[in-house]
Amino acid sequence: MVLGAAFSGLIDSLVSDVLLPPVGVLLAKMNFSNLFITLGDGNYTSLSAAKEAGAATINYGLFLTSFIRFIIIVFVIFMVIRQMNRWKKPGQNPVDAMTKKECPYCKMGIPSQAIRCPNCSSDLEIKTDDRVINKSDSPLRLKIK
Repeated sequence: MVLGAAFSGLIDSLVSDVLLPPVGVLLAKMNFSNLFITLGDGNYTSLSAAKEAGAATINYGLFLTSFIRFIIIVFVIFMVIRQMNRWKKPGQNPVDAMTKKECPYCKMGIPSQAIRCPNCSSDLEIKTDDRVINKSDSPLRLKIK
């Protein structure tokens, strides 16, 4: 959670301090936070003046800033996950590695606690802490950990 808060602060700074000022310059030095529509009578030069007067406003500039920030955050997260997937070896799934094993006969992936391969019907050995259990042991007496 701490890492997420730090990442959020980093992205907020990236958007507010690095990306939005050039966009504002390109759009004739427009400040997005002062873009609003007043509902009702009154002509206000800034959002703070309208709020002081108690006027109802639609703050589409603040919404636009939040939307741009959201798009940038989604893009950055996409790029980070994409890079992490490139580092991972193809066909490697860490969850499958913990819960599956390979059948020694047909080489197919099977659940790690299986005593018979569902693909080739071969009897399998199960390794416990102190011994190897094979077909000759009664399955009713087995306690698999």
